[in-house]
Amino acid sequence: MYFEGTDVYVAEKDLRVAVNAAIRLERPLLVKGEPGTGKTELAKQVAAALGLDLIEWHVKSTTRAQQGLYEYDAVSRLRDSQLGDKRFEDIRNYIKRGKLWEAFTGGRKTVLLIDEIDKADIEFPNDLLQELDRMEFFVYETGETIRAETRPIVIITSNNEKELPDAFLRRCFFHFIRFPDIETLHAIVDVHYPGIKRNLVRAALTQFYEIREVAGLKKKPSTSEALDWIRLLVSDDVDPETLRGDAKNALPKLHGALLKNEQDVHLFERLAFLARQRGG
Repeated sequence: MYFEGTDVYVAEKDLRVAVNAAIRLERPLLVKGEPGTGKTELAKQVAAALGLDLIEWHVKSTTRAQQGLYEYDAVSRLRDSQLGDKRFEDIRNYIKRGKLWEAFTGGRKTVLLIDEIDKADIEFPNDLLQELDRMEFFVYETGETIRAETRPIVIITSNNEKELPDAFLRRCFFHFIRFPDIETLHAIVDVHYPGIKRNLVRAALTQFYEIREVAGLKKKPSTSEALDWIRLLVSDDVDPETLRGDAKNALPKLHGALLKNEQDVHLFERLAFLARQRGG
């Protein structure tokens, strides 16, 4: 199995190397990077490129590691026993399989995405150490051990909101997705919007990178936001000439696609006001 990217996902050489190294080592691939740099999409594209099923586990602040293995519904079993329901005699009726269980016993190789692992409690990664390392876990209620029939390709994403334990990091192959340079982002735009006016894309991306470099910006716009913005510029048939100039001297056109909080909007309004004063 070898990942080379897809027609709809521009994967730089270092990223392709990381994916293929993790596959060969049979280690989870831990992917970090700014939000919007394609970490989650990577798992989908790896699955598509290799012809594998994708199992997605989206982690939340309340997610527990046990949920990825299985959950036992003791309350429902007790209720059914009181009601005389024969289902209660088989404890397996009350065990809900988690995403790891699905990936381990699906009958064929899969891609398992554990998305935004840093959202959960700090103990969450530690609680999955042995399961991801040995590719097995024990079900106490039934006394059985669930082992991976075929080892899945595990891709774990993190937005770097909190540090991950060293013991967990040792078991992963790591890759940081750097924010794409202007040429790479141009290629990404071409993939999503083939045939788009090149002079508009060049002007838009020039301003986009100027915006990202503005000092004091609370949230830098991401790749996905750049794509949304360019799509709007094309829909409104914006003249590329109106985008040229210093991004610091005016609020960007259709700025709601790029600036996602009032502090950043006010920052650009102040910069535009100061620029007009200097010009006057």
